[in-house]
Amino acid sequence: MNGTNSSTYGFRRITRHWPRWTLRLVLFAAVVAAALLLIVRIQSNVGRQMATMEEEFGALKAEAFYVGVQMRVKLRRLNEQLMHSYLSHNPADTENFSRNADELKQWLASNEATLHTPPERQHFDQIKKAYDQYLAHTRALLPSSAAPADPATFTRAYQNLEQNTRPLLDLIEDFVLAQQRAFDDFLQASQTTLLSLRRLLTLSLFLLLASTLTLVVLVYRGMIAPLRRVLIQSQAVIERQEKLASLGTLAAGVAHEIRNPLTAIKFRLFSLKNSLPAFAGNEDADVISAELNRLERIVKDFLQFARPSDPEIIRLPAQRLLQEATDLLAPQLQKTAITLRFESSAQVWVNADPQQIKQVIINLVQNAAEGIGCNGAITLRIRIGAERLDGRHRPAAILSVADTGPGIAPEIEKRLFDPFFTTKEEGTGLGLAIAARVVAKHGGLLRYHTRLNHGTTFEIVLPITDDHGTSTPAH
Repeated sequence: MNGTNSSTYGFRRITRHWPRWTLRLVLFAAVVAAALLLIVRIQSNVGRQMATMEEEFGALKAEAFYVGVQMRVKLRRLNEQLMHSYLSHNPADTENFSRNADELKQWLASNEATLHTPPERQHFDQIKKAYDQYLAHTRALLPSSAAPADPATFTRAYQNLEQNTRPLLDLIEDFVLAQQRAFDDFLQASQTTLLSLRRLLTLSLFLLLASTLTLVVLVYRGMIAPLRRVLIQSQAVIERQEKLASLGTLAAGVAHEIRNPLTAIKFRLFSLKNSLPAFAGNEDADVISAELNRLERIVKDFLQFARPSDPEIIRLPAQRLLQEATDLLAPQLQKTAITLRFESSAQVWVNADPQQIKQVIINLVQNAAEGIGCNGAITLRIRIGAERLDGRHRPAAILSVADTGPGIAPEIEKRLFDPFFTTKEEGTGLGLAIAARVVAKHGGLLRYHTRLNHGTTFEIVLPITDDHGTSTPAH
């Protein structure tokens, strides 16, 4: 642990880590936003690929890959019609052949746009040229008379037709193979695209889950966890305030009841010392007197804690308070080789009860000196800063008491402002509690910064006043 920061309005400790949590919130939000943006881009990419595939499948017609097969069937039907016209010598059959031949040519032209690959188009161009040659030869084979052909003529015609058709059928076979390869390539490309889409969807799902988990962590660590800590702290504050209220009432009653007999005992001791000169120098009498004074001091602290007096506010320079405390305590601390110095700065005016605030400074200096023991330094400073006081940010005078002592142990920090908790044999444990209440009544706060083996700094934060004696608002 590098150090601890704590502040108190009375006895309330507050956390000062909101800027760090705000930075974490911003970083978490940036990570989530980046992940969401990546998801959106992936989904957009997936959408585009899906749309492209839909267009391709929508434009795809199964019969487009069977153009060669259909062409082969149609060509054979034409040959059958031509041979039938030789057998029948019916002019209607001849006209039917010519009409179907022209329709096949138109069908070839209409199906040219359905071809997908350059090899298909190349073969198709060769087929069209070969078909034109086929038509030129077959039209020459049409029967010229209405008389039926003899077997020899029919055989020659059939052989010529087979000879003219073979090159075209060979090209059609090559075209069918090219279409089969194109169809296989299309299926493989579709499979690759689907595999890519599957990976993208898996990645998108993973990012979505990661973003959701990050968002949960963000909400918990950035919002719920701090609120939970604040709630726990608030509950502890409420419980402590309730205990302090009951304890203060009890302490006030007990202190008041003790004060009267204590006064009587002190008076009787004074009378005995006057009436019995030998008793006045007795060691037991000195011990009794010292313990009575200690009891009176404890009762005074009890009453001050239970019923703190209202401050008598005046407008004064804060430097005066630190300077007077330095002048008062510096000679005394020199006996233990502790240097007390005040580092002056620009003049800052505050509204305060000089006696109460000076007593708080004295108590803090004495605590620092007791923590150091001997051979050390205590420095009083004053600076101006923007602090949150009375629920709003405003300029404030920060009076600090910094020592070179051993620092405050973590187990002591937890109960540092608890009334009646002390590490001193003769302490009452009310010094810091009273100091915190006094500063709170001035509209300020008392806080500390400590680091083991490096020292502790207590700061009294008071609102700055303007030239008219009113508290200056924050700009």
